[in-house]
Amino acid sequence: MKKELRIFLTALMFLTRIRVPKYVDHSPEYLQKAPKYFPLVGLVVGAVAAVVYLLANRWISEDIGILASMIASILVTGAFHEDGFADCCDGFAGGWTREKILLIMKDSRLGTFGVIGLLAILSAKFLLLRELPQYGTDLDHPTSNIFYNYRFFITVLLAAHSLSRFMPVLLIQFSVYVSDPETSKSKPITDKKLSAVDLALAFIFALIPFIFLPWYYMLAILPVLYTSYELSRYFKKWIGGYTGDCLGAVQQMSEIVFYLSALLIWRYFV
Repeated sequence: MKKELRIFLTALMFLTRIRVPKYVDHSPEYLQKAPKYFPLVGLVVGAVAAVVYLLANRWISEDIGILASMIASILVTGAFHEDGFADCCDGFAGGWTREKILLIMKDSRLGTFGVIGLLAILSAKFLLLRELPQYGTDLDHPTSNIFYNYRFFITVLLAAHSLSRFMPVLLIQFSVYVSDPETSKSKPITDKKLSAVDLALAFIFALIPFIFLPWYYMLAILPVLYTSYELSRYFKKWIGGYTGDCLGAVQQMSEIVFYLSALLIWRYFV
């Protein structure tokens, strides 16, 4: 149990800015096993975002609550995934060869395509999250328990964060890492594939929030899987595999696709 706790804390340290005990370091041994806990870390990030939303929504307004929730998730993760998404926008939009794409993605400066991509995905996330609370249960006659009133929104938020962090795990598992091992933060987690048991465990962690949703929201997993698959094919076509930035892009796109899918399921199929 102590070893598993350390692996989880290593995953938490790798994906977030949350402080962990000093004995937890970037040991390759634990980093290689850390991806199985990525969805569980997603639940932690989603829980922080949900609590911030509820507080800001209660004392200020719904829009401010959503904005505060997004900012909280960015601060907790250090914009880790957003940075990868922006770098992918710059690299794949500005480069026409494998070498040029990789070179652009390694550049710490943010280009035009990266700025446009960030504006687009953050705007999409805000607008989708703004729609979701409208589908809560009986908000016209709320109870005194704000967690109960917004249980649908909270659960969807948790599901989005956990499931979207399982998609990079699949990319690590079934694709090839192509970046420079000397300069990449993600290289240690790509050295060794997860066992079938660990991969199944990661999937179970990703599915935890779905226990509290009606069964038909499981259908939202399909477009998320398809989006991740198409992104992996796109990465393979242009650079022969994936980089750490690609993992961040997959997480961001998966999160957006899940919000959209959940919204469409509620609006048109419930």
